[in-house]
Parts: sequence; structure tokens; C-alpha cells
Amino acid sequence: MTPTISKVVFVALAIGWYLIRYKYARRSRRARIVWSARGPLETALLLISLSGLGLVPLVYVATGIPRFAAYSFYPWLAWVGSLFAIAALGVFHLTHRALGRNWSISLDVRENHELVTEGIYRRVRHPMYSAFWLWAIAQALLLPNWIAGIAGLVGFGTLFFGRVAREERMMLQTFGDSYREYMARTGRVFPRIL
Repeated sequence: MTPTISKVVFVALAIGWYLIRYKYARRSRRARIVWSARGPLETALLLISLSGLGLVPLVYVATGIPRFAAYSFYPWLAWVGSLFAIAALGVFHLTHRALGRNWSISLDVRENHELVTEGIYRRVRHPMYSAFWLWAIAQALLLPNWIAGIAGLVGFGTLFFGRVAREERMMLQTFGDSYREYMARTGRVFPRIL
């Protein structure tokens, strides 16, 4: 493992994310949105997350900037980061596959929206967030730069903590007791240990 290969792994993670999301985004557009939480707060949270998981690290990969924040490269960290990247893409794919047309980039309820509790959703309520946490950890391990490396943790963390409670309220309003029961038997981001 070299610094260049480590950067290539990160770029492959970003490309893989785009390819997975593109297919499902096209498919979900066909289902009409009946309620949405889109607005300035949601837009700001998405932009912060995009900056931390995409813009800042890709600028670093392409230019090495910010150079002052670089630290020594450790191949073993990059190998571990590669495993987190693979896990992130796997969880991301399983999440999109389970959601199908119910998927949305924002907090939306679509026409004929269903509560998905099968597949990867059987034990975790928000595996999409799990995938992004795995991505953020992979980024921190793959990119030996204090700013570009941790930008994903900060950017996605801001989105997560600014959104997850609102999303759960939306699901409770939409699905009521079914969602309460689902919450009782699942973990929010990681499976509950029985």
C-alpha cells in the first residue's frame, strides 16, 4: 500500500457511491413526493456533509492541499481504511436495494411509501447512515491529512446529528405504532447486541 494507492481507493469509494446512488435515484424519481422536510436546514446539512465527504477530500487527493495538515503515511492504516471502504459500499448497496423507490436524498415521504423492515433493515433502522459512518472512518484512515481525513467525520456527523431525530419523528408520524415497534427491536445505526 502506497499513498497513491490509498488515494485511488478513496476515489474508487466516491465513484462506487455515485454509481450505486445514480441507479436508485433515477428509479425513485418516478414515485411522487407527498410530504417533504426540504428547506434551508436540510440543504445546509446536505452541503456540509457533501463538503466533508466529497469536496475537501477530493481537493486533497487532486492537489495535496492543505499541505500543512499532512502527517506521515502508515500503510497498515490505509489497509484498514480499504476494508472500511469496502464495507461502506456493501452496506450502501444493500440499503439502496432494500429501499427501492422509497429512497430519497432528503427527508421525503413518497406516494405508497412503505416501512422497510427486511434485508439490512431487519436489525438496523438507519443503515444508510451506517454506510456513511463507515465511509467517514475509511476516509480518515486512507487520507493522511488532519483536515481532509477528518472532514468526513465532521461533515457527516453534522448531518447525522442534525437530521436523525427529525427523520425518526417523520417516520413515527407516517407509520405510527408500526414504527414504534420497529424502533423497539432495532438499533439506530448498529445492530443491537442481544
